[in-house]
Amino acid sequence: MKFALFSLMMNLPNAITGESLTTQQKFHNILEQAKLAERLGFDAYGIGERHGAPFLSSSPPVVLTAVAAATSRIRLLTTVTVLSILDPVRVAEDYATLDQLSGGRLEMIIGKGNDPRHYPLFGISEEEQWDSLGERYELLKRLWTEENVTWQGTYRPPLQEVTTQPRPLQQSIPIWHGSASSTRSTELAAKYGEPIFSSNSFHPQAKYKALIDHYRERLDYYGHDANRAVVGSGAGSLYLANTREEAIRRYTPYYEAFHATAAAQHNQSPFKDLEDNIAHGPVLIGSPEQVIEKILNYHAAYGHQVLSISVDGLSHTEQLEQVERFAQDVAPVLRREIPSFIWNEPPLLNQSLPFSSSTSHSSDSWPPAISPIFQV
Repeated sequence: MKFALFSLMMNLPNAITGESLTTQQKFHNILEQAKLAERLGFDAYGIGERHGAPFLSSSPPVVLTAVAAATSRIRLLTTVTVLSILDPVRVAEDYATLDQLSGGRLEMIIGKGNDPRHYPLFGISEEEQWDSLGERYELLKRLWTEENVTWQGTYRPPLQEVTTQPRPLQQSIPIWHGSASSTRSTELAAKYGEPIFSSNSFHPQAKYKALIDHYRERLDYYGHDANRAVVGSGAGSLYLANTREEAIRRYTPYYEAFHATAAAQHNQSPFKDLEDNIAHGPVLIGSPEQVIEKILNYHAAYGHQVLSISVDGLSHTEQLEQVERFAQDVAPVLRREIPSFIWNEPPLLNQSLPFSSSTSHSSDSWPPAISPIFQV
């Protein structure tokens, strides 16, 4: 199994001490978290996209460019890019720039987002979200793979002989499809033969398993090999302690603070409290042994090769402690237990990166192109 650490850059007053961070302090902490993830051997670091409090993650390509400058190896994920509201031309330009500056470390997860506040900001209705996502994605694919694109659609002005600049560094930027609530996303992923990333954040396992099963069924329908399907999964929140009781005691204030926000209430979690979520939902709260057992249970249902975790909402010190403990006590067991055929080659690195913080790598040890994560 491979591992990603991600953040939505939630900036709430600390649920225990009441301490508030400035926006600048939160950005600094995100960079520290990403650097630690790389040092600990995480495979990827992700920034989500939100457009309202308590989140500061309205500009993932900008934040990930700063992360790229502070790191040298770790893959950079968008968790997720809310493509349903964005101009594909701007997306193509911004993320190709990030791909160039990062040395080809970008992997994009697209979706329609789960916070309805962004629709009026960007001029579409919630009812249009799926049609908008499909149209914008088709155009983005063309802009990254074709030159002199001529196009006409519903959600932006027509294009005539357009070639976006810069071009991506990677021959093909890997794209995942975020999956949370509808078969529209799994259908789109299956049509293109591309991987999915289940949010697995707010509901029981059965809901997300049904979407993953639909994805595999539709891969076969479109002529792709479902046995080569690539699935990633989120995991709710993480809090490790020596015992389940200690983890519950220490994490409960954070859980209650987040679930009091409007963003959390929109998702209408069916769990009555934290203990119910631990028993029947995706949160990873307990001893390392209990968390490993739960992840293995979810893997048996989903067959995912990548797991993303988040420590948003904790104090900065606890965030770093939890990430380090996961890397030491949980990840090694899962790497041994769950095989993964993706991300087995290092990312393409541009040896001329002006801000590279690592020793340069020879062309013999770093291949000239990234292997596709999903070959069909």
